Amino acid sequence: MSLIVQKFGGSSVAGPERITRVAGRIVATHRAGHRVVVVVSAPGDTTDDLLGMARQVTDHPPARELDMLLATGEQISIALLAMAIHAQGADAISLTGGQAQIRTERVHTRARILGVDRTRIDRELAAGRIVIVAGFQGITDEEEITTLGRGGSDTTAVALASALGADLCQICTDVEGVFTADPRLVPEAHKLPEISYDELLEMASSGALVVQTRAAELAKQMQVPLEVRSSFVDRGGTMVTDRAFERRRVVTGVTHDANVAKITATGVGDRPGTAHILFRAVAERHVNVNMIIQSVPRRERADISFTVAKPDMTAAVEAARAVAGEIGAEEILSDDRVAMISIVGAGMISNPGVAARMFAALARGGINIELIATSEIKVSCVIPAGQVAAAVRALHTEFELDRE
Repeated sequence: MSLIVQKFGGSSVAGPERITRVAGRIVATHRAGHRVVVVVSAPGDTTDDLLGMARQVTDHPPARELDMLLATGEQISIALLAMAIHAQGADAISLTGGQAQIRTERVHTRARILGVDRTRIDRELAAGRIVIVAGFQGITDEEEITTLGRGGSDTTAVALASALGADLCQICTDVEGVFTADPRLVPEAHKLPEISYDELLEMASSGALVVQTRAAELAKQMQVPLEVRSSFVDRGGTMVTDRAFERRRVVTGVTHDANVAKITATGVGDRPGTAHILFRAVAERHVNVNMIIQSVPRRERADISFTVAKPDMTAAVEAARAVAGEIGAEEILSDDRVAMISIVGAGMISNPGVAARMFAALARGGINIELIATSEIKVSCVIPAGQVAAAVRALHTEFELDRE
């Protein structure tokens, strides 16, 4: 019997009708002869509602208590889904992250999974049950409940698939797979039948919201067989593979991320250790940095600009200001009216001139570029937030992604 891990997002279980429909999908998979482990997010907007309640009580809720609160959202989903599966004649059991022995580091609200003890899950599967695990949460060695950050249920699913040696991990979401661009901005965008792990990781890290970045990273690292597919339409999605295949295009997709803020330390002293001091301070606030650009030094001073997620802007600015005197910075500036636009494609490695085409397409649209960063298979630009839609459409057309 093959083992399949299925993850269903919050929109998939937002209400009794949807929970019943998801239960039917799971039961059908089980009756087809598969062992099934299911990971579920909190229903609908429950997590946001809980956050709102916390902030009505205090502007600064303690991180530990926030995790205690937010972890309850997934418990609603797993219990109701188990009930719905029982109602359809199958045996199921719901487990919290702690009961499933998902061990994490002790960092509240954004913990990383350290390991999974599969003993309990194996025992339940051996008894013929469908195992339903709360996503987004785990437990420390000190028995403290932690949460994994936005989209953490994806990471839970991939981690379980890796630990259990699953034959397939299905990320079931509100889109039918990975598209060449956001269909809401580009109606001509189409679903990709397959992409590489590297492409999925780069697309996730640059704004494609179909899979959490950490989940994509873990899937690549552990070579977890992965499919991104719809929760609402029962047909094939996008397969993530490490197979080499011939490509028709240099660029696979265009992504955008509006959840970005830019921070600049101006007039920083151009000497060894300056960047280390700055980014150590930012890291101590548990803030992830995306782009980092340093200007060419003039008169032994330079500007350092970097981007972070918009909710982390305040913490990053405070960290930078705390060391401004030490690094000799003249000012610490911030701007959350920006966005990141990226082109991604494994075919870019062996094709020169891709970045030039990107910059030309943006220039024709009158779109100003504030920062640029590149990797082997991605080129990203920070642009004004108001020009995102025009930029996505221009790049989708430039690289002929509207042609299937």
